[in-house]
Amino acid sequence: METQQLVTLVPWTFIAQILNLFLQMYLIKRFLFKPINEILEKRRQLTDKEIKDARSANEEAVKLKAKYESNIADARAEAAAIVSSAQKEAEIRAEELVRSAEAQVAGIKAKAEADIAQERKKAINEAKDEIGGLVMDIAGKVVEKEIHEEDHRKLIEEFIQSVGEAS
Repeated sequence: METQQLVTLVPWTFIAQILNLFLQMYLIKRFLFKPINEILEKRRQLTDKEIKDARSANEEAVKLKAKYESNIADARAEAAAIVSSAQKEAEIRAEELVRSAEAQVAGIKAKAEADIAQERKKAINEAKDEIGGLVMDIAGKVVEKEIHEEDHRKLIEEFIQSVGEAS
């Protein structure tokens, strides 16, 4: 009958084991699960806070990126406007310089033409005077008579006009 004793339940032992089990459960819950749950709750709060901070930082970074891109776009637009303005100013300045140079060239050309005309008149007058003197000498030798000064001037004038018409 020994085998039967192994299977039988002793009521006081069973009650003691159940009380022992409840006592262990209470002690584990109180001294093990509660601190672990508190630590897990603190970690959860800490991770929630870090996630919230990370999202906030991400939103801030997105805002800063948008602002930065906007500033870059504004700077590019401003740079393009400055370059365009500088090109227009350079074109205007170049046109002014060309007009000024053309005006100077026209002035120099007009002055040169006036100088040429004046020098031509001067050369013609000098030639007239020289030719007049030569004609007088030649006429005096050919005619061998004295010509009055009025007649002399008339002859010179006629000769100069015939020379002027020929040229």
